[in-house]
Amino acid sequence: MDWDKLRIFHAVADAGSLTHAGETLHLSQSAVSRQIRALEESLNTTLFHRHARGLILTEQGELLFDATSAMNRRLDTAAARIRDSEEEAFGELRVTTTTGFGTLWLAPRLTALYAKYPELKIDLMLEERVLDLPMREADVAIRMKEPSQADLIRRKLMEVRMQLYASPAYLEAQGTPAEFEDLKSHRLICQNTTSFQVSAGASLVQHLLTQEFRSLLTVNNYFGVLQAVLNNLGIGVLPDYLTEDFPDLVRVLPDVESSAVPVFLAYPEELRHSKRIAAFRDFVIDEIFAYRKKRREAPAG
Repeated sequence: MDWDKLRIFHAVADAGSLTHAGETLHLSQSAVSRQIRALEESLNTTLFHRHARGLILTEQGELLFDATSAMNRRLDTAAARIRDSEEEAFGELRVTTTTGFGTLWLAPRLTALYAKYPELKIDLMLEERVLDLPMREADVAIRMKEPSQADLIRRKLMEVRMQLYASPAYLEAQGTPAEFEDLKSHRLICQNTTSFQVSAGASLVQHLLTQEFRSLLTVNNYFGVLQAVLNNLGIGVLPDYLTEDFPDLVRVLPDVESSAVPVFLAYPEELRHSKRIAAFRDFVIDEIFAYRKKRREAPAG
């Protein structure tokens, strides 16, 4: 089969439109259409159903699209390894982690990585869905549990616990709870138990909600919970790594916390020798060591 025709077919199938595929490929719609017809003739089959809203793959088209998708992933892997210099890291690095950890811990620290590797291009994908690293949905991941796939290199970075925090202004106005039962006179800020979150966090929230709180605010990620706490709205359930960057937060009821949540860095075995991966891995490990040192040296209380 003609590689160029397969490339055009893949773009059309991905876009669902001759026009959009043509814009991506910098070809006219008629040129794209001719290539698709030629490919269908060479295979003696129909690859797309045409209708008013765009193009839909036929069963034969789905089979071919699966094949071209696999080819693209292999080519992306090869290109990534070729782009890695023997001396320095450059090019695109796709990093995935949760919205909370990505916005509250990782993104604020990327200055150090860019200072060392200014030509690195990072695509930071923040979502709760676990992306498939072997299928190259991302190059490297930071996950709140140990990855289960066998073909990944993984390293445990640290442990996180969900705890209760409030702002000094809120506690001055509303008082500091001394016992668990005192929480019912406060506003709790947390993720809804139906929101995607680590099981340890959900378990803590379920335990807290055994109290009849005066008021409740639920947010679907920790960034929103933090903003509400910083704006003096109540007592929030937050990860303990925030205490380094937000030292004014006051921990409430120190005996109330979740079980430990392990944080792992993982990447595909086939990227073991990638300079970009090594640069990111070493940066994260250095930041974790610095974080741990500050935690150890912080005064108790």
